[in-house]
This record gives sequence, structure tokens and C-alpha cells, in this order.
Amino acid sequence: MDLTQGTFEEKNSRAKKMMLWFGIVSLIMSFAGWTSAFVVSSSREDWLSDFQLPNAFIVSTVLVLLSSVTFILAKKALEKNNRQLTTIWLFATLGLGIGFIANQFLGFQEIIDLGYNFTGPTSNVTMSYIYLIAMVHIAHVIVGLVCILVVIYNHFKQKYTADQMLGLELAATFWHFIDILWVYLFLFLYFVR
Repeated sequence: MDLTQGTFEEKNSRAKKMMLWFGIVSLIMSFAGWTSAFVVSSSREDWLSDFQLPNAFIVSTVLVLLSSVTFILAKKALEKNNRQLTTIWLFATLGLGIGFIANQFLGFQEIIDLGYNFTGPTSNVTMSYIYLIAMVHIAHVIVGLVCILVVIYNHFKQKYTADQMLGLELAATFWHFIDILWVYLFLFLYFVR
């Protein structure tokens, strides 16, 4: 397929999707670096190999998976021109995303209650990595929530239709990526000691 062919709208759509995928690939490389550093550091003498992830991280994993489902349902509702149902599913996605972040902070509190802080005399390299990885991911979830708010705003402005939903598709792609990324990170932190 010749990428220079097509209408302005088609070329614009391809360009935006390609830029999103370049960003996603760079994020994959960043998180691959942090998880690789986690593995390399696990040979340190002060490494905790018997830590348990906070229960709130399990809850947040369920919430983030549900949020991907609700975003899919929002897109399907829009494809059927059901604006009211689209609105409901978009707000559900937003709420689940906020719930994800709230549970991440509850998880941090569980770690603090065990006596481990991010830095300082009560810190530990293992827990500092967990804090770092989770906090950087939370930052990207916040970006995803901003994207969802923009989608909701544009939806209320009736910018999207069954045939014109590029903004919603881009936000959904990013949202699904950060959801899958968290599932990977959770499983990585759960199984790699």
C-alpha cells in the first residue's frame, strides 16, 4: 500500500496512528529497560526475594481489565450510533481508570505499612523498583485518563460518528496498551523474584 495515496483525511489518520505506535514502541523499550534492571538487580545481597505484592494491586489489575472491556463497549455502542450508551461506557472507563490509580496508592500504603518507603533509611532496592515501575505506569494512566476526558468532551460535541471516530480509536489503542502493560508488569513483579 502506498502511504502517499488517499484523501487528506486518510493520510492524516495514518500519520496519527503511526505516531501513536512510535510512542507505544518507545514506552515498551523503556519498561523493558526497567524490568531488565529489576532482573539484574535481583542478584544483590540486599534483594528481597520473599516479598508479596499488595492485595490492592490485584484489585487494580481487575479494574484495569474491566476498563478495557468498557472502552470496547463504548466503541461498539458508537458504531451502532447509540450515543447514550457510548456516554455510559466512556464514563465507566473513566471511573475504572480512577479506581485503578486509587488502588495503586492503596498498594503503596500496604508497602509502607510493611516498613518500606521509596527512599531513605527504611527503603529497600526491591521495593524502590516496585514503586518506580508502578509510579511511571500511573503517570501513563493519567495521560490515558486525560485522553478519555478529551474523548468524552468531543463525544458531547458530537465530533464522533460511526464513520468518524479517529480520536476515540487513538485513545482506545493507547488505553488498551497501558492496560496490557500493567498486566505484564503485575505478572512480572508477581513471578520474577
